[in-house]
Amino acid sequence: MARSNRISEPWGTRTPYGRAERWPKRVDSYLADGLSEADVDRWVQSAAILHSNGDGLDIAVKDGRIVGVRGRADDRVNHGRLDPKDAFGWQANASAHRLTRPLVRRDGRLVEASWDEAMGRIVQRSNDLLAEQGPSAVAFYTSGQLFLEEYYTLAVVAHGGIGTNHVDGNTRLCTATAAEALKESFGCDGQPGSYTDIDHADVIALWGHNMAETQAVLWSRLLDRLAGPNPPTLICVDPRLTPVAAAATLHLAPRPGTNVALMNGILHELVANDWVDHAYVDAHSVGFDELVAQVKDHTTAEAARICDVPEDQIREAARILGTAESLFSTVLQGFYQSNQATAAAVQVNNIHLLRGMLGKPGCGLLQMNGQPTAQNTRESGADGDMAAFRNWNNMSHVEELARIWNIEPSQIPHATPPTHAMQMMRYAEEGSIRMLWVSATNPVVSLPELGRIRSILAQERLFLVVQDIFLTETAQLADVVLPAAAWAEKTGTYTNADRTVHLSEKAVDPPGEARPDLDIFLEYAQRMGLKDKDGQPLVKWGDPESAFEAWKECSRGRLCDYSGLSYEKLRGNSGIQWPCTAESPDGTERLYTDGSFWAAPDVCENYGRDLLTGAPIEADEYKAMNPDGKAMLKPAEYSPPQEMPSAEYPFQLITGRTVYHFHTRTKTARAPQLDAAAPDVWVEVSEPDAATLGLAEGDLTEIRTPRGRVQARARVSGIRKGVVFLPFHYGYWDTDAGHEPDGAGRAANELTITAWDAASKQPIYKTAAASVTRLAPADGTPSPAPTTTASAPVAGSPPPTQGGEDAYVEETPAPATGGVR
Repeated sequence: MARSNRISEPWGTRTPYGRAERWPKRVDSYLADGLSEADVDRWVQSAAILHSNGDGLDIAVKDGRIVGVRGRADDRVNHGRLDPKDAFGWQANASAHRLTRPLVRRDGRLVEASWDEAMGRIVQRSNDLLAEQGPSAVAFYTSGQLFLEEYYTLAVVAHGGIGTNHVDGNTRLCTATAAEALKESFGCDGQPGSYTDIDHADVIALWGHNMAETQAVLWSRLLDRLAGPNPPTLICVDPRLTPVAAAATLHLAPRPGTNVALMNGILHELVANDWVDHAYVDAHSVGFDELVAQVKDHTTAEAARICDVPEDQIREAARILGTAESLFSTVLQGFYQSNQATAAAVQVNNIHLLRGMLGKPGCGLLQMNGQPTAQNTRESGADGDMAAFRNWNNMSHVEELARIWNIEPSQIPHATPPTHAMQMMRYAEEGSIRMLWVSATNPVVSLPELGRIRSILAQERLFLVVQDIFLTETAQLADVVLPAAAWAEKTGTYTNADRTVHLSEKAVDPPGEARPDLDIFLEYAQRMGLKDKDGQPLVKWGDPESAFEAWKECSRGRLCDYSGLSYEKLRGNSGIQWPCTAESPDGTERLYTDGSFWAAPDVCENYGRDLLTGAPIEADEYKAMNPDGKAMLKPAEYSPPQEMPSAEYPFQLITGRTVYHFHTRTKTARAPQLDAAAPDVWVEVSEPDAATLGLAEGDLTEIRTPRGRVQARARVSGIRKGVVFLPFHYGYWDTDAGHEPDGAGRAANELTITAWDAASKQPIYKTAAASVTRLAPADGTPSPAPTTTASAPVAGSPPPTQGGEDAYVEETPAPATGGVR
């Protein structure tokens, strides 16, 4: 048993292990108020909700309140480990700032109201708009933090009941490219790999994925492999010297916006050296000749020129990838939120197809998610996709869903593509969307070009409903605010980035009159009188478990098949990966083990898009291209970013995360340890740029783009020259209620551009031209100084130890005896 300060040691102590061995168990726990496990009344099964890793944990309850957490030793995801947000984030549930009663706007002010009045206003406005304008007047914008049962209910209500095509989630901001890249290559969403591939791979490549700060426990797993015998070779692609980059065997730091050029240079080298599994490519893919033609003249020299990366590094990366015995890749926001997002992510898929590195231990990839239940929004249809990965453009799929919901196919909107979040904002700006229901997200801080977003959501003609646990910056603009139950105050399931389904049980009651999101959606459906074609209620369930049973039937026979799962089976379990069926009752660790893909024209989720223009491929064209449903090798031509540096704005601005916060800090800033670790925004500047600007550590700076300005303390870091970085978490909720910044703010998205990837429609947060100006010297309270094992300071790494109160117990069971997993 050891005590570890998870603020200064966010990845814990090492438990090394070798290739093809089991990752050793270690139970981490944190209890508040000096309590011991003997003081706990009961432990309640759950999983982490502040990142996409899906760490299994138990919630400690004493006297009806949450008092701590501990890892689940047998959980297949984390083997008992917790990260800082797991350990401390639960404290937000008990915050004095929780919403406990509905609020309605009267005479320009939000005042408390009854549930009857609040829901009555929403229903009245819904009915008025449906009568006046039709379903296109109503839009729903949800989250990546609700439960599967809630998303599915929302999808049924919105698509099948209201009949609107305007349904999306903030997963559009973090995971839309993951879904689109999987569809483009494999015909359907669904992660091919598994976290256990880390245990087997001899080469691991992280493409724009700062795993250390986005999935800290998964990074602990990789660190333990690196510390053990036969460590994997690690490739990192990131313009910052992150903890991942510091640990990497090879770190490539391309210019932001040039990922496709880098990937084409690597693919050129793979083909030129014939590092290709031709038998696999011939049997299981289409498009090889087109890919070869695209990369033929895109040499490593050309890639080096565009990316400003040494050519020998690109060649070395290709050699490592091309000669790997088992290759595992992960991709995240460095690709997804950058120029040509889908095109770049698809090239990672192309590497795995060329090498035949799919469906075997250590051979797979994860187009990662940024949020805990992002996978569920995509599965259920709450983000613009069709429920259970059905195809909007396949009439048989629409008819099948209509049969499941017992409505007419014409009631399900499918004549045009689903409306993505940024287009919804444009429609609201133009006045065609007149009611927007926002649940569990804070777009006034998280969307790009915030000045514009504030003006859209503050319009008098827009009826804004916000359903949340705190009075966020977005809720302050609402016409009706609904108080929701938080994680641990309700029951439901959620699925992580490697398809692991966890059950989260209710541990405590929500405060005041707050209600579970599922109950709110159910009441709305009932009050709206939504019926099926037989005159029966459209939504036929009334609690989480019956909603899960309904979802199982919707998913049956599709790739994301939950039909073999149940609450009973998930209780006490360590998490089960879908598809889980009668034929695979224990779940499925890896997809495509036999080289068969979900890409046949009659089953695929969509027919794909042109990666450069986003133009959809028609059904007949797809059938001609891929009649047998093979994986698709899709080439991409490099195109420069939209906004390039200039004399006025000489830097490239990128945004991202810190390990201590989640999204807009509505929860993590209310956990004392997390808030103290990263209390305010900072800007990272390279050493050469800092010297030119006359900047020292902690100096106050102003960062400007054509859209706004932000003030932040400087961190002089290992970021590449010409690039600056801002964390995007910081907004205005902890200033005076209703404050709208009229000068320099601290929200990074004051600066980002309203532009999105052509294929996935994900906003491009990592392409903005910026200037940096020194305003004042350090005032004695700089942002936390980073510490790392790297030879130079690594920005974003943890600050020094804050004190013993942040320590929690790491209890390592007896060493594992090894054995192949």
